[in-house]
Amino acid sequence: MQTPTMATTGYQLPTALNPRNPGMDLDLDWVRSAQANTSAIERRVKSLPGRRSVKNEYQAAWLCRAISCIDLTTLSGDDTQARVRRLCAKARHPVRSDILNALEMQGLTTGAVCVYHDMIKSAVCALEGSSIPVAAVSTGFPAGLSPFHLRVAEIVESVKAGAKEIDIVITRRHVLQGDWQALYNEMKTFRDACGDAHVKAILATGELGTLRNVARASLVCMMAGADFIKTSTGKESVNATLPISLVMIRAIRDYYDRTKYRVGYKPAGGISKAKDAITYLTLIKDELGNRWLQPDLFRFGASSLLGDIERQLEHHVTGHYSAIHRHAMG
Repeated sequence: MQTPTMATTGYQLPTALNPRNPGMDLDLDWVRSAQANTSAIERRVKSLPGRRSVKNEYQAAWLCRAISCIDLTTLSGDDTQARVRRLCAKARHPVRSDILNALEMQGLTTGAVCVYHDMIKSAVCALEGSSIPVAAVSTGFPAGLSPFHLRVAEIVESVKAGAKEIDIVITRRHVLQGDWQALYNEMKTFRDACGDAHVKAILATGELGTLRNVARASLVCMMAGADFIKTSTGKESVNATLPISLVMIRAIRDYYDRTKYRVGYKPAGGISKAKDAITYLTLIKDELGNRWLQPDLFRFGASSLLGDIERQLEHHVTGHYSAIHRHAMG
């Protein structure tokens, strides 16, 4: 991401995908040793927006990278098949062709499309012929309080319907009560039910009480085989924040240092501006390195973010800002 030309930004998936995290036995000593220094964390993230500033063609390159890492999402009670088809069309062609031509970009797509179980088949059909996977939220999303056997069955049904990625929600009380064995067992069962589908563990970090709990829950889910850890459902009062992200990213780094398996990261909820996307990418680059700046290891859970990024790219090409309605989702 240091090259200045659009044609060489290299936003595509890597040729060799990341080996899946097989998990490991629960290491309670490691879990209980995880701490979080809130004041130090806040000082670290406060410096991010001003310390790294990218402009002009570099900024456009970073924004194209951000698009390739978006899980384009619709999770509304009034979702329809037509809405999902429009969303999938946008995922296949996320930026107007005249803007992409001016940027000398080809083949840019979002990282995935994320929907409820009932919309999986519509999304799979709409994305046929592309390499864009369908992700489905599962396990009683967003609260995760339905009977356990039904949560497991929901995963199985979503995989059968064609979902290649499953976003599960953990039981928050396991974290709040410090019952790490129960959380580990739950996560491992969900991972097994996913089979070949990759599993993203949603921690609902805004409901976990402390950053220390976030760090410990992150480690436990990775030990149980999570392919990604994700901040939020997007339905909590507090969703993705930079302090929470730093804690989770450093847990990922610690896990990689010990096991040599890379686990992905997905901030979700409240990320709607292009400048925020660049800040998150900067944090990932600083803490984990360039390998995590690929869609097999980093995703934004977002719906409105893409519109603002497209608007910024048009400004880069034309020198003028357009109205947001010119960059609709479909």
